Amino acid sequence: MRKSRFTEPQIMAVLRQAESGVAVPELCREHGISTASFYKWRSKYDGMDA
Repeated sequence: MRKSRFTEPQIMAVLRQAESGVAVPELCREHGISTASFYKWRSKYDGMDA
C-alpha cells in the first residue's frame, strides 16, 4: 500500500482550516491536494480529534 504524503495531524489541520471558513479550492491549491482528496479526507476523518 502506498504511503500518504500527509500525516493524520496534518490532515486534521487542513480540515480545521476549512471549518474556520477558508474556501476549499483555495485550501487545496495552498496544500497541493485535489478537491477529491479533500472530500475523501473529510468523509474519513470528520469528527475525529487529533
